Amino acid sequence: MIIPVFLVFAGFVALIFGANWLVDGSSALAKKYNVSDLVIGLTIVAFGTSAPELVVNSIASIQGHSDIVLGNIIGSNNFNLFIILGISGLIYPIKVQTSTAWKEIPISLFISILLLLLLNDFVFEGITSSSRMDGMIMLVLFFFFLYYVFKQIKQEPQGIENTEQKSAFKILTLIIVGIGGLVLGGQLVVVNSIKIANILGVSEKIIGLTIVAAGTSLPELVTSVVAATKKNSDIAIGNVIGSNIFNILLILSLSSILHPINYNSKFNLDLFILIGGTIFLLSSMWTGERKKLDRWEAGVLFMLYHLSCYARSIMLAIKIESSFLIRN
Repeated sequence: MIIPVFLVFAGFVALIFGANWLVDGSSALAKKYNVSDLVIGLTIVAFGTSAPELVVNSIASIQGHSDIVLGNIIGSNNFNLFIILGISGLIYPIKVQTSTAWKEIPISLFISILLLLLLNDFVFEGITSSSRMDGMIMLVLFFFFLYYVFKQIKQEPQGIENTEQKSAFKILTLIIVGIGGLVLGGQLVVVNSIKIANILGVSEKIIGLTIVAAGTSLPELVTSVVAATKKNSDIAIGNVIGSNIFNILLILSLSSILHPINYNSKFNLDLFILIGGTIFLLSSMWTGERKKLDRWEAGVLFMLYHLSCYARSIMLAIKIESSFLIRN
């Protein structure tokens, strides 16, 4: 039991460092070819913080562990929304731009509802999983989202900072080592999380929603908390909303295309929690001070997650105890 836990922890460390190195190398490469910081932030950095989810899900999908795939995405999105945004808002109230209140948050809500409908066969009857067709639909929507992002960039052009450029060798080394760290870390997390689930006698769904989801969300947590301490609200909330959109439209779509995902209807509760939390975030833009997540609203998000985890931990403890009693 100790060795798998240690290896999962080592995997998370490799994922975090791998993601950071990949982002640093990719950002340096973009700057070398005069791409603006805004483009880097909305594309490379956003993808970089979601890279752990991508690697973990790709490995889990190829190996046929559907509950790990879905648990990681749904659990990460809930962790991003309730914990990361909750902590960030408690540190400093988050002001958002009009486009975020009117467009990005509603887009995130729409995608979450669409995911619920696709997974429960309300769109394609007779398809009992997240099929390759579902994956293609989400991937097409992802390209539409990218088009929207670049359209926003054209409306608000940004200058390029004159920063010291890294050598081509250093850039290439960061990218290669970063990818290597992601692949190694992802393999360690998936394999050993499944071992822990088997040892404890709990489902892969629970492991995916908790250990895997929280671990792969660490880059988003660090990014948003640092942004909140620097009173940079756009990065704090943009990182969360952007990552949630990336997770569903890009990562889950690619996972479905790699291997059709069998859907466990027990995930519906967690999807409803995600949808409810997004609706609460959207409504908070129009309560109290407009277009702002106040501290009390961030506190509500934070507490709601803990209440759901407390209820889940009680159920998990009962299940583990029952499992040990049956074995003995």
